[in-house]
Amino acid sequence: MPSLMWNQCLSVFSYTGLCQVSCFNLKTICAKSEGEHCDQSERNSKKDYTVKVTAENTNCCVNAVKQPDRKISLETPNEDTGEEGEDINAQTSVEMMNNVKDLASSLSGSSAALSGADGIKGVIVTETDRDDVEEVSFAYSSPNDSISIVKSGLDTYPRSITVSKEAFEKAFTNAKYVFAAVLRFPNFTRDELNSTILDNEVLAVDMGVNITNLTDKINIHFKNVKYDGIPSCRSWNSEGVRPHWIDDGCETVISDGSITCQCSHLTFFSILLTPLNETISIPDLNNLTTITQVGCGLSMFFLCIALFMHYLLRKTKATITTKILIHLLWAMLLLNLTFLINASVANLNHTVGCKIMAAAMHYFMLATLTWFAMQAFHLCLQMYSGGNILIKRYVLKVSVTSWGIPSLIVIVLLSVDKYGQQVIHTDEGANNVKMCWITDGDVQYIVNIGYYVLIFVFTFSTLVIILTWFFCLKKTNSESPQGNRSGINMMTVMGLCCLLGITWAFALFAYDELRIPSYYIFTVLNSFQGFFLFIYYYTNSNVKATNSQSAGVSSSSSNTTANTLGKGLSFLENPYNNLPAKKPQASEDG
Repeated sequence: MPSLMWNQCLSVFSYTGLCQVSCFNLKTICAKSEGEHCDQSERNSKKDYTVKVTAENTNCCVNAVKQPDRKISLETPNEDTGEEGEDINAQTSVEMMNNVKDLASSLSGSSAALSGADGIKGVIVTETDRDDVEEVSFAYSSPNDSISIVKSGLDTYPRSITVSKEAFEKAFTNAKYVFAAVLRFPNFTRDELNSTILDNEVLAVDMGVNITNLTDKINIHFKNVKYDGIPSCRSWNSEGVRPHWIDDGCETVISDGSITCQCSHLTFFSILLTPLNETISIPDLNNLTTITQVGCGLSMFFLCIALFMHYLLRKTKATITTKILIHLLWAMLLLNLTFLINASVANLNHTVGCKIMAAAMHYFMLATLTWFAMQAFHLCLQMYSGGNILIKRYVLKVSVTSWGIPSLIVIVLLSVDKYGQQVIHTDEGANNVKMCWITDGDVQYIVNIGYYVLIFVFTFSTLVIILTWFFCLKKTNSESPQGNRSGINMMTVMGLCCLLGITWAFALFAYDELRIPSYYIFTVLNSFQGFFLFIYYYTNSNVKATNSQSAGVSSSSSNTTANTLGKGLSFLENPYNNLPAKKPQASEDG
């Protein structure tokens, strides 16, 4: 055969020196598989023809591809996948993979192309000779193409899956007949995080037996792909109504616009794309983690000291202000505790345990926010009543409200399965951190951000009113040294910000260029919130003692001024002393 000049040819099969190609040069001499010459109309149809490969035209056969022996249409079990364009049900895909296992027994030593509704395509290859087994590769050019069995020239395909020889050897030890099946699912059911999947493709790889801990791993290669975000190879163990993508057992290799997933097990696989503004650098993540752990530890230490003083060292009956403050300290203490142990629970990869951990931390966070609002409400009520709160069972009513509202929210989220394992991604795709938290981004914004915004509007308004009143009263008290009053004012402002949760507002600025600085400010201030509250309490306790001593030797005019300050700013003084008032407070049996 003379040397041939090919304008374009696509190799699809090569065994024993034969190659199927599509040739678009009308002068090309082509032949059917039976050896007959094809006429011009057949050449114009651009069908696949068989030509004999010689040394002169071996460049025509770029790839060696085996076409499956037969074609099989897969039925959608139980329920259809929905109308065209709708997401493919996750559990339906699992049942389809189980049906593929049943097909393997009837395909001894052969292969089949698989197809299903809504663009589901795949291929299955069976092996019978254990001594002659080799790795098998599957490839396709685009999401709409069928998946082929490729023997060589794999690099020319933009998408490929390679099942290693080790996987086949492990399969032979656990099964009489061995197969490798790949199914490609477009428009797969979204997970609870509504994660973005590269090209919206999910690949399922199965061999009929449990294959894990491979040293020669399964390779899934996406070549020359365009994407926005940080790619991360994930797998799903086929449990649950929605997929829960994890990175266990999979490594992500990114090189020159290509992504390779190297996985040590077989299951459902996808490449998730994390938006760039949702990732964090490894140094920043390590710094924030260290600051948080140290700060939470210190906060818990000082909160425990305050609670110890309240329950064991207190000599007088606690006031209403004290009781409300103690509730806030308990909520904050338990929030810090659940936060510190959260990552350890998440790393256990226990689904139920992680849900409970996420619900517990979310509950104490909402309880802390609610007690911030109750602190503001109590301060406003004190100013309005002049320190004389006559509401019956006041503390009981406040407590039921503050602990009850968060519990209702958490119960609702638990009932709709919104808690689970969350992953904090780094911009390098490595050293990601797991935690147990809300898995739905929309719920996160609506419940947490929305809830805090409502509380912040109320607490910040209260802070402005209190500070305005405070500075007005400051002008009326000219007897105290100016230096001391400046120090007291600064600690008062810091204490009030902690009491009312004002520092949490930095989370509202965590966007674009301000995201990382806001993280640092938010983490530092709130990690040490317990410490600030303790200093606030301790400093104002000393101020109260000093004022009491001064009041004993001062004139009646000084006593009147002190009483006025005590009546208006009782919440700035030692909460273990009775509020100066003309009328007694209502009895507290709550």
